[in-house]
Order: sequence, then C-alpha cells, then structure tokens
Amino acid sequence: MKNIIVCDDDKEIVDAISIYLQSEGYKTFKCYDGSEVSEIFNNNTIDLIILDVMMPKQDGIQTTFKLREKNKEVPIIILSAKSEDTDKILGLNIGADDYITKPFNPLELIARVKSILRRNENNKENIDNIPKTKKIIIDNLTIDNEAKSVYLDDKLIKFTPLEYQILFLLASNPGKVFSIEEIYKEVWKYSSYGQENSVTVHIRHIREKIEFDTKNPRFIKVIWGVGYKCVNNNQKVIMS
Repeated sequence: MKNIIVCDDDKEIVDAISIYLQSEGYKTFKCYDGSEVSEIFNNNTIDLIILDVMMPKQDGIQTTFKLREKNKEVPIIILSAKSEDTDKILGLNIGADDYITKPFNPLELIARVKSILRRNENNKENIDNIPKTKKIIIDNLTIDNEAKSVYLDDKLIKFTPLEYQILFLLASNPGKVFSIEEIYKEVWKYSSYGQENSVTVHIRHIREKIEFDTKNPRFIKVIWGVGYKCVNNNQKVIMS
C-alpha cells in the first residue's frame, strides 16, 4: 500500500482528495499546514505528497524547499489556483514534480498520482529507454545508466530522477528534436496539456548543471518553435 500526504488548509478539500485516494487503495495522512508535513514525513514511509500552495503558516513553496533539502526523490504535486502562475514555476524550480490547477477534476489528480507512482516504480526496476545502454559519453559529459548518475569532467552532478530521465531521453536519441509534449509524455507518462512549464523548468535546471554557458549550450539545444535536442558530437555509447 502506498502512503500519501494530503496537505491543504481547506479541510473539505483534504477530505475529498483522501476519499478518492483511499478508494484507489492508497493510505492517506491528512494535514492542514505545511509545518505538519515534515513530522509526518519523518515518522512514516511516504511515497508521494500533495501540497496546496497557499497555506497560512507554512505554505507549499516553503514546505517543498524544506523537503528537498532532506529528500530529493519523494514525488511532490503542488495544488495552485489559476492566479498563482509564478508560484507554480517557483514550486517547480525548487523541486516539485508536477502541479495541478484548482479547481480540478479529482479523477485527473488520481491519474497524475498513479502515473507518478508508476513512473517511480519503473525507475527502481528499469527506467531505461534503451535497457542495454550502460554509458553515454558526450565530450566531457558521462551518463552512467547503471548507477543513474551524471558526471561532468569526472565530477558527480546531482540530478533529480525527473532531470535524469529527461537528459537520458535526449542523450539516447542524439540529434532528434523532441517537442515539449513528447518529452512530457515520455517522462511523465500522460498528456502535457497545461503543463508546459514543467518541462521548460526541468530542462533549464539540467542546462544550469551541465552547461558552462547556458546561452551557448554544448549539449542540449533549443530548436525554437519545435522543441529540444541533444547534440551528437563525439558521442560514444557503451553497451552492457
């Protein structure tokens, strides 16, 4: 059974989300302010967290930031009102995996939850698009697919699971241009409708970590109006 924290200062929303999640076989931990999340997280095995942005004491942005200081992998979905676009982007910037806009269809939220949990399970077993690929080397960038690690000049660069999957997808298909929709479907495993910021923010994070000059990137290029591609200069693939 998967354990999910549901945090919103509106008790009715927490109760409604919990009912839907419980009907799908998930166990829920209810709380009504971000300050309560850490205590629940520290005392239980948590598989996913659903957080409202606007809460009175500690909001969802602060909570996400604090969680990411301790744990890089637990999936976080942010709930936000339509007027809070900057909060959505900020939430993604500090480590949220996804966001959903209020008011929302509970069935859509459940679909997102299932997709993220399924993706994480696949990560643990085999998240590869090319399962036999052991390493991809592009100039001084090495993607070690056995260890799910990225090295630049032999220095380990910390990547979140989503960042790694996006980079591996692009690097596994050098020269191929992926639209934002295609990247989202490949990595998040459902439609990107209304979620374009998620891909853009994560790719910006990747470039900040591996590019010496993000304005003149060597590895990930933007094809304006189309999408993104990974260069295929000096690429070497080592098979297991």
